[in-house]
Amino acid sequence: MNKENSRRSFIKISALSALGFSLSSPLPSIASGILGQQTGATFFTHVGMPDIPFVPRRVASWWNSIEDLQWNQKAIRDKVKRRAEGFAKANIDTAMNYGFHIRFDFANYFGQLNAYFAAVKEELHKYDIKFIEHYSCNHVERPRGKEEFDKLHRTQRHHTLLFHDEIAAKHAQYEGHLFQDICEVDIFDGTRGYARQYHMEAFCHNNTGFLDMHKKYLQRLVREVDFDGYEIDDMCDYVGLRSCGCKYCRERFRKDYGHEIPPTTDKSFWGDITKPMLYLGNYENPIFRDWIKMKDDVIADHVKMCKDVIEDKPMLTCCSSTGPITLNSISLNLERIADTLDFFMLENVGTNIRSVNWLDKDAEALQQKDIAEKRGHAPAMALSYTIYRDGGYMGWALARFWGVANWASTFHQRLTEDPVDAMELEDMIMPVNNWEVKHSDLNHYKATDFTEARLVYNYYCRMNGWRNESGQEQWDKVKAWSKHLAETNVAYRFVRYKELADEKMLSSEKTPLILDSVACLSDAQYNAIEKYLSKGGTAWLALPFGTHDEKGYKRNAPLSEKLMRKKYRNLHIIETATKAQPIDQLIADGKFNPAIKQISGDAGWCVRARRYGNKTVLHFLNSKMKAKPHPTVKDISGQPVITTIESTIVNNKLVFEIDKNRLQLQQPELLSPELMDVKRNINITTSGGKHIVQVDLTGLKIYAVAQ
Repeated sequence: MNKENSRRSFIKISALSALGFSLSSPLPSIASGILGQQTGATFFTHVGMPDIPFVPRRVASWWNSIEDLQWNQKAIRDKVKRRAEGFAKANIDTAMNYGFHIRFDFANYFGQLNAYFAAVKEELHKYDIKFIEHYSCNHVERPRGKEEFDKLHRTQRHHTLLFHDEIAAKHAQYEGHLFQDICEVDIFDGTRGYARQYHMEAFCHNNTGFLDMHKKYLQRLVREVDFDGYEIDDMCDYVGLRSCGCKYCRERFRKDYGHEIPPTTDKSFWGDITKPMLYLGNYENPIFRDWIKMKDDVIADHVKMCKDVIEDKPMLTCCSSTGPITLNSISLNLERIADTLDFFMLENVGTNIRSVNWLDKDAEALQQKDIAEKRGHAPAMALSYTIYRDGGYMGWALARFWGVANWASTFHQRLTEDPVDAMELEDMIMPVNNWEVKHSDLNHYKATDFTEARLVYNYYCRMNGWRNESGQEQWDKVKAWSKHLAETNVAYRFVRYKELADEKMLSSEKTPLILDSVACLSDAQYNAIEKYLSKGGTAWLALPFGTHDEKGYKRNAPLSEKLMRKKYRNLHIIETATKAQPIDQLIADGKFNPAIKQISGDAGWCVRARRYGNKTVLHFLNSKMKAKPHPTVKDISGQPVITTIESTIVNNKLVFEIDKNRLQLQQPELLSPELMDVKRNINITTSGGKHIVQVDLTGLKIYAVAQ
């Protein structure tokens, strides 16, 4: 987890401070295998295909600054023209608006802003570059005290800071709605809801005045600018479990769930109130679990309202994480709102030196990709922040490795000090984008991933707050599996809660299911798993299994007892991934035979296979990178930013044994942005049913592709 990553850092820092493509028929899954083992399964969609008029591939932030409010001055017009031309030269196909982020702080300037945005869109369209809006929908900057004020100006300048002083704040409004009247209410002290991490007061997603205000603003935005798409950010609640206690939320909890929000003295509901906000609440209490669900319902309704306004234009929202239980505390629930979204993004990569440890992010990336896939093959993208070329290259390489679009952004004005040698974003990303277009223009959106294992993550475990005796949650198990599988080059995809209840989908592939600590399980899910096993399907099971139902109620007896009495031939009981590396044992015992085995050279280069048309392509990504820290510049967590990246792998002459029945390779060449125009030969010999592949990655530090 990157501390510098804004939403992820919110979870950690606030705790420490104690506070798509429209089609008429289903597409084959991206996760359907390339050859042999898979059966070409198709995935259902929840509510039909999203309306997707374009597919972003090479995305970059369109960086705004406070002087842009001076539109229509010649200097600003010239800057827009120069930057649009620079984006075109960098082969950027989609610009993401970035700045004026805390949007309602600029309510008195919407006319100027919309005129500026419309002009930017017009200029970008000259180069066939799409322009997506991006703003925080429910906050205003309200730092409390000099310390917070100073910190805001040091680390959040990218918001193009403009907020009201104490007196003006009392009168700030839009469309007749005073901001102070539509804020969340802190349940503990009755004050306006305050997101301390960002120094912002938060509007209540359930407040009718706020919803009316936001709807009218969005209608105006569509009318006056008509962006190509809309990322409506912060569809969550950064105030978290301290809110909201307003009359609207209390009435909704009463109406929809039949409960009252209890006083903070009720320990059966709130638990230990001396704990940080993220850890408040007692998941043993079903009323608390209902409250968590109600808060998610409120945001889901807000998302749907926004989609109704923008209609056929693609919509997305920002999401930094999809798995951990702590996300319940801030109602950041991508799975809950996925059916309304058209594009999906994940804030994956930061700019500090810890960012090279990308294995920790693999689970989030592939789960995000699966959420997008089950939405009807919707586009997914990964956002990375950087100010130097190696960081930008690493973000691009990760997106290539995962098979999603790359969104390159910058950390300008998010650091305590902006380095004088920091590059313009378009100049920073230009080399890898242009190399890609020239040498390796592989469209991930039209590709299929090779998979040989299915990793189960059950949303019910998160929503019901399940943890084992050691405090570990199912997401901890999933992340451990993800890391082990990536390190051993075992290709995997996610199976989530709806697919887990569909026996036809489970049986459509022959790859094994990985069931590690799936404690919360519905009857429908259990029945689907049992039918899958009865038809010869394979599952690797680590207990506990089915100790609770989908609503979080403990079962009289765990479903594992019932399952194991059946004595299914292909049900294998294994160790949990947080205590061992069960994949190694499964391979050693002959219960699993991976398609790709490294037999020579140092470990550290991870390999993923993907099929583009009729050709199999291998992507190599270094998991043993080491970042050189900047000598003086640090992010807000105190970690040095990346300047350059090196590899710690010594022997890069690698030999792989590849099952040719599952992965048929033609004669590929090795390419990399680090090799520029040079291509290296790859030696392939065939012995029995195996390809023996010799790859020389000497001198490469981040990424290569065999195509």
